[in-house]
Amino acid sequence: GYGLDAKAFIVNPDQATLQAMTLQMPNARPTPFGNVNVETRATARSADSTYIVTDDPDAHVGHQTVDRRTAEAVARMQDEYIRGREMVVVEGFIGLEGAFRAPARLIIERSNANIAGMQDFLYYHDGVFREPRLTIIYTPNLPAPGYPSNRLILVDLEAGVTRILNSDYFGESKKSGLRMWNDIVYRGGGLPLHAGCKVIPVGDRERVMLIIGLSGTGKTTTTFTRQNNSLPVQDDFVALMPDGTVRVTENGCFAKTFGLSPETEPMIYRGVTMPNAYLENVSQPAPDVIDFHDRSYTENGRAVFPLSNIQYYDPTRLGPAEFFLILNRNDNIVPAVARLSGAQAAAYFMLGETQGTSAGGAAEMGKALRVPGTNPFFPLPHALQGNRFLEILRQHPMQVFLLNTGWVAGGADDPRAKKVEIRHSSAIVKAIAEETITWEEDPDFGYQVAAHVPGFPEEDADLLQPLRRYRAQGREGEYRELVARLKADRRAALERFPGLDPTILQAVG
Repeated sequence: GYGLDAKAFIVNPDQATLQAMTLQMPNARPTPFGNVNVETRATARSADSTYIVTDDPDAHVGHQTVDRRTAEAVARMQDEYIRGREMVVVEGFIGLEGAFRAPARLIIERSNANIAGMQDFLYYHDGVFREPRLTIIYTPNLPAPGYPSNRLILVDLEAGVTRILNSDYFGESKKSGLRMWNDIVYRGGGLPLHAGCKVIPVGDRERVMLIIGLSGTGKTTTTFTRQNNSLPVQDDFVALMPDGTVRVTENGCFAKTFGLSPETEPMIYRGVTMPNAYLENVSQPAPDVIDFHDRSYTENGRAVFPLSNIQYYDPTRLGPAEFFLILNRNDNIVPAVARLSGAQAAAYFMLGETQGTSAGGAAEMGKALRVPGTNPFFPLPHALQGNRFLEILRQHPMQVFLLNTGWVAGGADDPRAKKVEIRHSSAIVKAIAEETITWEEDPDFGYQVAAHVPGFPEEDADLLQPLRRYRAQGREGEYRELVARLKADRRAALERFPGLDPTILQAVG
């Protein structure tokens, strides 16, 4: 009974059964692609409803916590609810190989079978499954009174169990397993990263690149966009070891679908539109019409598909990481690309500057955010991330870059602004891998900015050095004010992390 007393357990059903159960859901519809589209009540992660179980809150500074007595009461309530329900059990592994390969089990109400089907695609299923190291007990239809939105994600790292109440958004299942896996990796000497990974051929070399960024800021797009016939390895989470070794987590992809087109993102489009994919909250104005550009319900439409839907790089052949990209969706003076030194790289890693997207819900969308490591799922004090990253850079030097995936000189509604488009970022990524960018030092921030990027449109060169655009518009005074404010804000932001290596603090001036 998995420690639970349910009306029935449906254990490890195949995908045909899971898709059939999903189509029985009243909020599910078949699509013209032959797959299924589910509309959910919750349309994004519920960070304000997420709590770590501990009687020592100081061990999880920066995170919401509840004590064990409270958690036990919630567990009893959820267990009692499950007694009258049919539950689906899906088992597999987070991680393909190595010490961080974690057996994982999801137990969820049958009435939300799409979540089981989506999670099944992300787990690895090779090998013999015995007992789980990580367990998710998921009741999407049980309210949690007294918590934000009557919703609760209760994370017990010590027990390796997360309980989810009253959210039917698939991302909570996916991230619950990965959040607990973060703890395993860190305590095992590695650094868990909210990162994509790709391999770019350059001559006779295969160069490994990691890309970190908040959900919705271009991480998956950058990972899947092809340069020199590059191939993706992983789109969302990896472990980076002190020797540069990269360990993968998932056998599928959880892709954002808003704005998706076969012209700009052909690989993701192919994966999403195959019959075995699951769609979530994608606009479907008619039975035979899917509209990836409609934002009327949410911009956080999603899809899950197995990596076998696309061409990808075999992770068992993966060499050590050479390049590390930090995505920053900005709208003022961050250049399209900047090259960072060791301590400086750790500082910008810890700053995790970006704009919130629909993936974080209405409370985050469009707002300036700082998320250490761009990893909102790291469950320990955040200074540990920055210190570990600096340690790895000292042992295994990588070239680290800051990439703006947003705008320069203003936001989307500002006619003076210019967008950093996929074609710009792709040219930059190609040139990074080929090491063909000409660099010069930025006098204000001390990082290096690009003087020339092969293949980058000459008419958009002001994206590489934003001061040019501000100066051409007679806004140099505004630029100088932004420089002063950013420097002060960044220093203050880093000072809020007790225990952070002082060389990281010093790197932002």
